Amino acid sequence: MAQTALARERLFALRETIARLEGKSAPALAAAEREALSEGRERRQGRIMPRLPFGVEQFDDALEGGLQLDAITEFRAASSCDAGAASGLAMAIAARLQKQEEETSRLLPLLWIGDVVGTLEAGRPYAPGLRDFGLKPERFFHAAPRKLEDALWLAEAAIESAAFSAVVFEVRGNPLHFGLTESRRLSLRARAVQRPLFLLRQAGEEEASSAAFRLHVEPAPSDLRPLPDGSKLSGSIGNPIFRLTLEKSRNPAPLSFLLEWNPHEREFLPVNEPSFARPPGEQSTHSVAQLSASANGPYRPQAMGAVLAFERAS
Repeated sequence: MAQTALARERLFALRETIARLEGKSAPALAAAEREALSEGRERRQGRIMPRLPFGVEQFDDALEGGLQLDAITEFRAASSCDAGAASGLAMAIAARLQKQEEETSRLLPLLWIGDVVGTLEAGRPYAPGLRDFGLKPERFFHAAPRKLEDALWLAEAAIESAAFSAVVFEVRGNPLHFGLTESRRLSLRARAVQRPLFLLRQAGEEEASSAAFRLHVEPAPSDLRPLPDGSKLSGSIGNPIFRLTLEKSRNPAPLSFLLEWNPHEREFLPVNEPSFARPPGEQSTHSVAQLSASANGPYRPQAMGAVLAFERAS
């Protein structure tokens, strides 16, 4: 299987070289890749890999049953301020994967490969926080290579070893040395050993890749913490809520969902769109009245621009 994957990788590299000589764009290369992989998919129909469902019917239907466990899934945060939400989603999915493995008595560790610059911006995983989020710290390994080339080598070696239930590969932005070719190489190894790779992209733009799914992740306002009697604790902060936009899938248009993560049950819950929530990509702003005129000043008050609406901030 590994030899077949390597042979296919060389074939893709040749096709990419030819496509570049012919002046084809990156999306065209991705389309050529899907066409070349169609025969391999047909041969694998008899041994379909189980998927990791979110447990939310509408969202799982959009994912055709859940995340593929032998492919790349990308979690993209468009800006640095959303990096925590993307990391939180990756941890939640890893925790859900650990729960699924516990039900089958298969206990493998998780490897998180951190980006040096990304760590400076968003921090690194914290063991007590992992436990509170639903992960098992004793089954969590963290690596922080100094160079992207070392991180890529480690990701490929970790996937190919099949020693981890999943590998989380953290990348900052859209680095030059991590493009479609490197993504395809990781995808081939994931398919060969039937292990998932979660690509966590901080402050990055959309780009062509071999990811089966790409989710744009944003934080959403949390509800109040529920009490045993059914009421809610005033002034408290409940479970984290993510706004997920399915950017890459078989669906013809992006789909957006709000999901709540319950770390105790390690389950996702659907959330209805609140009246104060904003559409994806829209800035949360609020127009206010002009300031009153100064008592001793001869000038009229100037119009005040839009300011952040604190009641709508997450």
